[in-house]
Amino acid sequence: MTFSYVVEQTINGVTLGGLYALVALGYTLVYGILLMINFAHSELFMMGGYVGLGVLKVLADPAVADKAGMGFLKPIQAFFMSGGVGFVALMVATFLVSAVVVGFLGVIIERFAYRPLRHAPRLAPLISAIGVSIFLQNAVLLWISSKQLPYSRADGVQFVTATTAFSVAGVDVSTMQVFIIVTSLVLLALLDTFVSKTRTGRAMRATSQDAEAAGLMGVDINRVIALAFFIGPALGAVAGVFNGMYYGSVKFNMGFIPGIKSFTAAVIGGIGNLRGAMLGGFMLGIIESLAAGFISNAYRDVIAFIVLILVLVFRPGGLLGEAVAEKV
Repeated sequence: MTFSYVVEQTINGVTLGGLYALVALGYTLVYGILLMINFAHSELFMMGGYVGLGVLKVLADPAVADKAGMGFLKPIQAFFMSGGVGFVALMVATFLVSAVVVGFLGVIIERFAYRPLRHAPRLAPLISAIGVSIFLQNAVLLWISSKQLPYSRADGVQFVTATTAFSVAGVDVSTMQVFIIVTSLVLLALLDTFVSKTRTGRAMRATSQDAEAAGLMGVDINRVIALAFFIGPALGAVAGVFNGMYYGSVKFNMGFIPGIKSFTAAVIGGIGNLRGAMLGGFMLGIIESLAAGFISNAYRDVIAFIVLILVLVFRPGGLLGEAVAEKV
């Protein structure tokens, strides 16, 4: 094995870790406030991929305008397909619409599936989350497609072509890999700053520490929880769009394995700890990639979960520990 091969696997692992980290942030944000594992979060990641594909089809696939008889879309598509500014606008619109749509879907799920069970035994919202997950997966299966859908136009042209950003030790690093890594780090920094520095963030931390006391101090508990259920799925949607662009397709069951891995990443880093979720995501991605490259692709999941077991045995709270709410 050459040094360049090690670098290549590490870069692949960091890229994969960025996707895990974005999804893990959603798990850990909800857990930090409600002490609840939202197992439907993996399907919201999947929904993000489908919404992103839909936005790209409408804004950049001429066949959609022709098939739907919507000629007014053609000038808009011409702008988004013009390159340069149009391409940047297309990416911004895709990620923004996906994040907002899936974020509001997360709020709706919280309102109707979790809020009525907030004071029920902990097993009840857990079962509800599993039920929502099954519902969303089968809804996409029945109403959209049971097949794998390519992240490309009707003529087979990819929406985002693979280009090389730079090379390290003879290994080409694609612009998509750079985009995923940088975006995940930027979103972590923004979320961490929001939670620790803003008034709403202080309200979220107060709710996490003692929801009843926070309510008596004037904090709108329902609003804070709804915001957490908006931000978490929105981050998952961004990861879903990235996953579709990076791997080239989406499928109705694509969220199951990444969801489990992202939950594992959150536990490794310290469930409820935002920085721990990011650390766990990147760590898990690198371990998986190196295991696949140096041992066997068939054993990468086994090795990843062995690492989880070791972390739980020697550091039950995770590498950075569970987040302990500060008094505000």
